[in-house]
Amino acid sequence: MIPRRKHNASSGSLPQSDDKHASNDYILSDSRAREGWRAAIKRRFNRKTLHKRIPITAWLPQYNASKAIGDVIAGITVGLTVIPQSLAYSNIAGLPPQYGLYGSFLGCFIYIVLGGCRAVPAGPTAIASLLTWQVAGGVVEKAILLNFLTGLVELLMGVLGLGFLINFVSGPVSSGFTSAVALMIATSQVKDMFAISMSGTTFLQQWISIFRNIHNASLWDPVLGFVCIALLLSMRKIGMIKLGKTSSDGPSTRQKVLTKCMWLLGTCRNAIVVVLSGALGFWFVSTHGSAPFRLMGAIPSGVPTPQLPPFSYVRADNSTADFLDMVSELGSGLLVIPLIVLLEDIAICKAFSDGRTIDATQEMIALGVANFGNSFMQAYPGGGSLARSVVSNGSGVKTTFSGLYTGVIVILALQFFTQYFEYIPKASLAAVIISAILFMVEYDVIKPMWRAKKLDLIPGVGTFVLCLTLPIELGILTGVVVNIIFILYHAARPKFSVEMLKTEQGVEYLMITPDRCLMFPSVDYVRRLVTKCAASSSVPVVIECTHIYSADYTAAKSIEQLTADFHARLQPLYFYNVKPSVCSIFEAVAKPEHFVVFYEDDELDRLLAADERLAPRKPPPLQA
Repeated sequence: MIPRRKHNASSGSLPQSDDKHASNDYILSDSRAREGWRAAIKRRFNRKTLHKRIPITAWLPQYNASKAIGDVIAGITVGLTVIPQSLAYSNIAGLPPQYGLYGSFLGCFIYIVLGGCRAVPAGPTAIASLLTWQVAGGVVEKAILLNFLTGLVELLMGVLGLGFLINFVSGPVSSGFTSAVALMIATSQVKDMFAISMSGTTFLQQWISIFRNIHNASLWDPVLGFVCIALLLSMRKIGMIKLGKTSSDGPSTRQKVLTKCMWLLGTCRNAIVVVLSGALGFWFVSTHGSAPFRLMGAIPSGVPTPQLPPFSYVRADNSTADFLDMVSELGSGLLVIPLIVLLEDIAICKAFSDGRTIDATQEMIALGVANFGNSFMQAYPGGGSLARSVVSNGSGVKTTFSGLYTGVIVILALQFFTQYFEYIPKASLAAVIISAILFMVEYDVIKPMWRAKKLDLIPGVGTFVLCLTLPIELGILTGVVVNIIFILYHAARPKFSVEMLKTEQGVEYLMITPDRCLMFPSVDYVRRLVTKCAASSSVPVVIECTHIYSADYTAAKSIEQLTADFHARLQPLYFYNVKPSVCSIFEAVAKPEHFVVFYEDDELDRLLAADERLAPRKPPPLQA
């Protein structure tokens, strides 16, 4: 640093010492550095960022009584729905029923602050439950640690801004996966519907086991189960009826009230069926000492005490598995479950976003913190549930604050009503899952795919088949890989338009227009195709580069070889409208005298006139 001298003219004193000025300059530089850091922090942590990363700060100042009423109604309605669902989802995960309730309240509270979609009550889901069973194998300690690590992975993905990874799971792959999972979830409930044992991890293995053990089926469990399914589907249809909809004067007040009552009957159908079947089970036990169908059994009461997730557990053979052993046993599920949970959640957010843009990164952060917190309450992984979101949206939810009332209802149920849950028949919970899961099979997307693009059926159907025949995490990963292969093949085979045109001077030339950028997978194909088109005639060739917005070193080497080939056979080759960034890459490799670029149409005539290769060739001299 060079100290600046300053003469004090008013006092007539001599210039101050260099040391003092150096010290002043250092202080000034240090203060400027501090101001620069403060400005950078202010730019990074402004009000917009605060509203984006903590969404409650954006809507809470505008919260009013009207929104509060909507949230109370929606929260209570979802709470009545989530209790029977959570009990049933625990069964899908292969865990005791209370663990579904353990994951149904703290996540709702966290999502109030960090969540970006008003209609998403965070908690156990059918897909996450099935994946948990596939990965953790019904071991409670592994399921809780899986939730802890899932939350960390989701949070890390959100902090690093990796929301784009979800885009690699295309619509056909997602539909195939969802449909396969729906069939597997329904299959997993057959054992409770018929009161039989079942083994196997894949769809085929489970059905083979079912057919082997079906002769041991009980009589009254399937009777109760099918009656519950019939009631659930009937109440679902009743809830869709809208009285007075076709009337020209519109529905009357009485019709509106009846329509609302029928909607409430359809919305709370799960709770109604579970309560009625539980009352039936209680009556059998109190009057006859036992029930003719299997009941859930005793459930521990009370809210779990927060504690660290287990980092070790004792196996069935009495050996102890430490943290690294547990992580090794969880395997690819540590990545598959966060991706699938996020994919399901973001799909739900888009469905209920009212046209607003969904911030995938913020959803990663919200679900990551929710799952991380739930692991301290001994819960297994969860996320956004489509069924609960439909109920919440239909109940008139206004903000994520509805999760407060949902969580409070679950806490009250854990504290005061678990003693009554033991009388709920397992067949009725299986009926709740089967009647809901039937509508997750996306068979209606096949016809639009066939009409739009038949090739999309390959990754979709492939994912569906693979998820049914392989472990489900391998099935979805294979489907994504197949889809990426399709993307790479599409990128490696760009389309071309080839036209024979004339300049203003009447000189014919061949115009070749590729429709995308030149990268290493496609360069050899492009070079062969251009050479093939140019070999059919000796006219000049122009490559129109408007759509080539990027290139790489491999593409530049291929262009160098292409220009050398054309120069060797004395056929002019020009490049039209090359973007400066692409041109600099090509010029760094290709020889300047062979790589010719123009940007105006009239330049082509000048280039053709100056090109010696187009001059009429003189005949060879006659020999004496």
